[in-house]
Amino acid sequence: EVQLQASGGGLVQAGGSLRLSCAASGFTFDDYAIGWLRQAPGKAREGVSCINISDNRTYYSEYVKGRFTISSDNAKSTVYLQMNNLKPEDTAVYYCAADKGCLRGVYDYDYWGQGTLVTVSS
Repeated sequence: EVQLQASGGGLVQAGGSLRLSCAASGFTFDDYAIGWLRQAPGKAREGVSCINISDNRTYYSEYVKGRFTISSDNAKSTVYLQMNNLKPEDTAVYYCAADKGCLRGVYDYDYWGQGTLVTVSS
């Protein structure tokens, strides 16, 4: 069974950092891309970042570029999102998702994790 488990969320002050993890199983990890997406209460879901595992190509939303870094540990089948200089507007449930490539629509990934909540206080 395909499983994606997001973890690492929590409550931080503005300017702080968190590292989210997405542990994958049930599929061939390096055949896929892993994306991070987020949804704040009352807001539309939006893409945050994505990494293509086979060639390590990465993508970032303009809202997070320069603050967030996506990376993978292929031996652990885990993707990380290092989030620095967090802002209150980063508050959202963060989901990891998998598909055969990046640049999918925000609901178009084949597989989804349950999400992890990030709250950034002023």
